[in-house]
Amino acid sequence: MVPFDFHPRTRFVFGSDRIDELGALAAELGARRAMVVSDPGIVKAGHTERGVASLERAGIETQVFDDVQENPTTANVEAGLRLAQEFQPDLIVGLGGGSSMDCAKGINFVFTGGGQMRDYWGIGKATKPMLPMIAVPTTAGTGSEAQSFALISDAETKVKMACGDKKASFRIALLDPKLTLTQPREVTALTGIDAVAHALETYVTKPRNAASLAFSREAWMLLAENFARVLDAPDDVEARGGMQLGACFAGLAIENSMLGAAHAAANPLTATYGIVHGQAVSVMLPHVIQFNGEDFNEWYRDLIETTMELPGCPDPHTGAAGLADYVTSLLEKAGLKTNLRDLGVEREKLSDLAAHAAEQWTGRFNPREVGHAELLALYERAF
Repeated sequence: MVPFDFHPRTRFVFGSDRIDELGALAAELGARRAMVVSDPGIVKAGHTERGVASLERAGIETQVFDDVQENPTTANVEAGLRLAQEFQPDLIVGLGGGSSMDCAKGINFVFTGGGQMRDYWGIGKATKPMLPMIAVPTTAGTGSEAQSFALISDAETKVKMACGDKKASFRIALLDPKLTLTQPREVTALTGIDAVAHALETYVTKPRNAASLAFSREAWMLLAENFARVLDAPDDVEARGGMQLGACFAGLAIENSMLGAAHAAANPLTATYGIVHGQAVSVMLPHVIQFNGEDFNEWYRDLIETTMELPGCPDPHTGAAGLADYVTSLLEKAGLKTNLRDLGVEREKLSDLAAHAAEQWTGRFNPREVGHAELLALYERAF
């Protein structure tokens, strides 16, 4: 068996309307001054106000920072840092999608440790204690609430930096599925397919182990059962809860086994063309599954056996090919693009994209080796 070191640091609180407990949970951590990191869309939806109201009922002074963009950058972190230095919080709350949660971690890194965001690029770069944090995800996708990494793009170079340290783990993740009801259909699709990619990639990575496989498997079962349901019935709270838990469990799998070539290939698409992450990773995922299936087909067969009774799910005997076709069918149902050509990618740029993808750290965890040649072939398949 593969050795592993699983040290859970996050308490998970799940259930409808549990955002109203945010203040009580923060008080349990001894908070007196809380900085809430959110974004304009979440503020408009009323979720930020509801979270702040709960904090204030608990007697906690609160300051909101909502200048967070999709795929947060070092500029967002620096703006949040200035507010944190003025407000001097003793707790940070990431209330929103993966961008808000990642930005909250980024602010915490620099506020407590000094320097710049790029100083924390890599693993274990936080040399000082960090403030306690609470995550309140309002989407079902990134699983950032379960991870100790912040993904922050350099505002100048556009390079996405993975900054990880166990001290950056959220102390509490408050999962309220009702908060995801306000997601537009497109956001539901993009975040949901990202979670699906997390479950499928973590299941076959080189570091896969007993802990990660348990989370990957459960995440896949929840996501396969509920992804189509939330698209057809967006007000189905049970389905929303299944997606939220699936995304969270997939995040726990990432924390224990990392990701693979689909994410390595997706990042240059986002950096070069501004393609939203969920779309970028999902357009590459079927081709990566088939590529990996050439050597690891049995792993995919084992996974899809867990969902063979669900309507529309592939037969285990079809293995990686059937799973790849199933993922493509999910993209079509969600109204997402299934090839790079339709996303405005030029064929003559594929070699450059492959060169950048070969530099992405997630590629090293893919079960099959991927370099420039392999990644170029994957882009060609996806074109």
